[in-house]
Amino acid sequence: MATISKSTIKFLKDLKKNNHKAWFEKNKSRYEAAYEEMWAFGTAVQDELSKHDELVPLSPKKIIKRIYRDVRFSKDKTPYKSYIMGGLKRDTVWKRGSYMFRVMPGESGIGCGFWAPEKDDLKLIRTQIAQDPKPLRKILKSKKFKDTFGELQGDKLKRAPKDFDPEHEAIDLLRYKQFLTYRLFTDDEVTDNNFQKEVVKSFRAVRPFFDYMSEILTHDTNGVPLYK
Repeated sequence: MATISKSTIKFLKDLKKNNHKAWFEKNKSRYEAAYEEMWAFGTAVQDELSKHDELVPLSPKKIIKRIYRDVRFSKDKTPYKSYIMGGLKRDTVWKRGSYMFRVMPGESGIGCGFWAPEKDDLKLIRTQIAQDPKPLRKILKSKKFKDTFGELQGDKLKRAPKDFDPEHEAIDLLRYKQFLTYRLFTDDEVTDNNFQKEVVKSFRAVRPFFDYMSEILTHDTNGVPLYK
């Protein structure tokens, strides 16, 4: 079982207070230790989740994102992220959705879903939901989903999307621009020996939602597959 140590949390706390190159270079061994730990954690999560889902196979360094910030177009010129984040993506066009986990002191958590659906995909999602919102509502109201994630998250339109009836029974769902789930963890939960198990358990809880979204994103409104 891969674990996250308190030393990684402490490193990230210290980095947030000292986000400059001189401090980072002086503490590079701590950075390297934290990333070695996260590479092992990300690999363990991928291996365990792959027993139940099809994932794009990634090397440890592809799972965990770099700590260096792209400051070219940002007003914030601090050179390093104050968190360590990893991500996994489902494989083939038939299985949609991605998994994310982040270790950030006081703000650690996991996220799953669809961050920026393409225009055509978003229209297809809305059209399919409008035709029959019951399957999605059933998933979102299930005990496992609610106990793990609470409710569906993501940015919404203030009004009904174009070409959709403002009085539609599922207008609350149709206004979503993103379709996301979140679960937050305390620092104590992150450094607990069962953290990897809880992350994988949470990712498995999102599967009915992913499978539903995959089905509607790979078939037209008549149920005909969009891919061969």
